[in-house]
Amino acid sequence: MSPVVACALASLLSACARQVDQPPSLHWYVYAERSGAFEQAARRCSDAAQGRYTIEFVALPSDASQQREQLVRRLAAGDPDIDIIGMDVIWTAEFAEAGWILPWEENLARQVRRNRLAGAVSSAIYEERLWAIPFTTNTQLLWYRKDRVPTPPETWDEMISLAETLGDVGTIQVQGERYEGLTVFFVSLLASAGGSVLAPGGEEVSLEDEPTRRALAVMRRLATSPAADPALANAREDQARLAFESGGSSFMVNYTYVWPSARANSPGVAAHMAWARWPAVVTGRPSRVTVGGINLGIGAHSLYPDYAFEAASCIASQDNQRLAATLGGLPPTIEALYDDEEVRNIFPFADVLRETLREAVQRPQTPLYSDLSLAISHTLHPLRDIEPEADVGKLREATARALRSEGLF
Repeated sequence: MSPVVACALASLLSACARQVDQPPSLHWYVYAERSGAFEQAARRCSDAAQGRYTIEFVALPSDASQQREQLVRRLAAGDPDIDIIGMDVIWTAEFAEAGWILPWEENLARQVRRNRLAGAVSSAIYEERLWAIPFTTNTQLLWYRKDRVPTPPETWDEMISLAETLGDVGTIQVQGERYEGLTVFFVSLLASAGGSVLAPGGEEVSLEDEPTRRALAVMRRLATSPAADPALANAREDQARLAFESGGSSFMVNYTYVWPSARANSPGVAAHMAWARWPAVVTGRPSRVTVGGINLGIGAHSLYPDYAFEAASCIASQDNQRLAATLGGLPPTIEALYDDEEVRNIFPFADVLRETLREAVQRPQTPLYSDLSLAISHTLHPLRDIEPEADVGKLREATARALRSEGLF
């Protein structure tokens, strides 16, 4: 029987085709980054391999939920076509527990940890093993109009009170739709108040009374304030960005991409745009905001895992992180790059961003994170209906059910 027929009978045509490729082609599945920085990195690392392998960029949807859905279906089926995975930081525990990605051997893991932001490295760790190499990171800052606000507010209560005095232009832009962004908002407020969703070990619910009530009280106060956008219940990051760019808002919590966007789309607003660390929930306690970004994992069924580890290390190298930062506006995970002149030209807020990332918090690290996030966002939506005292218990029950895989959200 010919090799081609054998492959057809085994439903592995693509795998067999790849086995005779010269050089092997490694497939990097990652979201379709608009600037072309990812594709350039793939070409650079293909050239660096000097004919031993090439890297093929395979674009996934821009929406993280759709990315995960496509990847989970293929990984669960043992697809050998997936060599390198551009993973949202919240997928680490799920993909590792399911056996869909390979752990990094300790000698490689030591190299990965070296000189990288601790929060970015922590996002790639599950059960004390490294499962991916941090490539890009991100977190939210406070963006405000310096022509209306001489100094940034230190706390959420101060910001809401100040916004209310500004009238129609005092609107505060946050993410209030029932989706992952709402979970991020809550987890950041909770951590800033000194609490956490899960207890150490990630198997039991924490949600301590006082920090949880404080976080919920901020959400309730904002949602019922005249400083809230009337469209808060349907607001995501992009809706917040567009509303701020229109000039009718004075405050926004959002990711760093809003800076180049405002400069391109609304230079009049950008001229008066300033940045600061996220407001505190408790006076005297610095805020802690959730970390985001993309890590590179190696598919467990890859036909070329050794090459894939090498290629992922190349993609996440300092030169390619600089490229992703300067071309795509994506914050690096290598700490020294925040002092790089090219990077600082793109990120004039590099010092505040680095400080925030150094103290960033992880979203709950559990294989059941997807269910947990749904439980949180469904319980807390819409924000104006939150009752801080009563909803602490509701939130605990919903997250406990998610950890037990009970119920559909």
